[in-house]
Amino acid sequence: MSALAPAAPSPDILVELEDQVEPGSRWVAPTLVMVALIAWLASVAVFITHPLAQLPLYFAKRYLVLDATSLLFVVLVNTVFLGISVYILSREHSSANLSHDIRSRAGLMLTFMLIINLGVMSNHLILMWALIELSTLCAAPLVARGDAASPKGVAWRYMLYSAMTLSITFLGFMCLAQSAHLRGVDISFAVDELGQALSTNSDGWQRLGLSFMLFGLGGKLGLAPLYSWMPETYEAAPTSTSALLAAVQFNISVVAVFRILQVFHGYESGFASQELLLMGYLSLVVAAVQVMAARNYKRLIAYACVSSSGVIALGLSVGKAAAYGVVLYIVSNAFVKSLLFLTAGRLRAVYGTNDVAPLSGVIRVMPFSGLLFTVGIFALLGFPPFASFLAEMMILSGIVQAGNLMAFTLMCVMLTVIFVATGRTVFPMLWGASKREGPPVHESWIAALPKLGFVFILIMLGTYTPKPITELLIAVAQSIGG
Repeated sequence: MSALAPAAPSPDILVELEDQVEPGSRWVAPTLVMVALIAWLASVAVFITHPLAQLPLYFAKRYLVLDATSLLFVVLVNTVFLGISVYILSREHSSANLSHDIRSRAGLMLTFMLIINLGVMSNHLILMWALIELSTLCAAPLVARGDAASPKGVAWRYMLYSAMTLSITFLGFMCLAQSAHLRGVDISFAVDELGQALSTNSDGWQRLGLSFMLFGLGGKLGLAPLYSWMPETYEAAPTSTSALLAAVQFNISVVAVFRILQVFHGYESGFASQELLLMGYLSLVVAAVQVMAARNYKRLIAYACVSSSGVIALGLSVGKAAAYGVVLYIVSNAFVKSLLFLTAGRLRAVYGTNDVAPLSGVIRVMPFSGLLFTVGIFALLGFPPFASFLAEMMILSGIVQAGNLMAFTLMCVMLTVIFVATGRTVFPMLWGASKREGPPVHESWIAALPKLGFVFILIMLGTYTPKPITELLIAVAQSIGG
């Protein structure tokens, strides 16, 4: 039997699950996929029909903008969301929790994605700040649907951490306003106008504002020291929600950081680089230590996300030659995180636990899911031919060209530690002697489709990137100083 053959749950289980489905909810998951498909097709159509020479385009009284940055991330988040929606469809009739609350979950997911799309296209920092918080309010009830010991407590802590980091970011806005007031300058927080209110001279309030904004948004990215919400939330949330947070909401915070770097290009660049460099150092060290201690595969993925944020911060601190590698790394990581979390959902469904210890010989018990999890781990660790390998090499090359040998050494050492620690934990789980009796567990083609699509994209970006996509990546890299 093929590894992609549809799984065959027992009739009793199917009857039980059918009884738990909300009345009139059979159409909800297909509708979710249809809306996600329409959004994805619309974003691709915009990408095809709007050459970079025609950008930027402004909408809604210039509160929204379509430029290279927003175009790239609109396509990215909608592609990932389509894959997650297909995963929801494939799991609806085999998960009692999902079947029971599919309507409310789908409603929250669609509202979440509407907010994310508006946030990515925002041309106003305060509007983007508000939309990031609204996306958190939509995501928190989804986190609370997890099967951890106290998912509601985790959801509350997630909201509190988000409120704290965004409050720090808002303090940055206030400091910038104070700086402009003391200089008698009018200030607008529109991305294309804020630069006019900045000073080229050393200004304490301006530096403090930039520091608070990067520190607050760094917390949303999972950068140390405000990283602890990320492992706990990613582990406790349902796997589809973990993928939404790691591969979708993460990117609106990335866009916010990009906008700040675009605004401050030529102003306080060295100061911003030093702050990003320090947070990147701390994040890589924290991730390496925590990955060595991780005995839970979802938490291990979450700490790897902290490591990825550290690599992004180091690359952004260098800019210039590393900028293209950073953009490519961010794009590839969205697909890597989605692939790993969605596959982890299948492991959880079969084994009933997130702990590594009870799992052994996964690739024999679940041939296709085990293979995909292996591929995802290789992509996460930066193996060729995946895009993450090419991106990491470009970031390291940029760091060397910048002459920062300390950053180069630290990044290489920490990534090596993470590689060894991850392999020591995950590879016995995948290839060890199986402790589970019974025939192999197969996966339906619907569940496999989005994950295969993510693998294809990762290989394509790592081997041959079509010219229009390359030009878009270059345009975004140039906007942040590349």
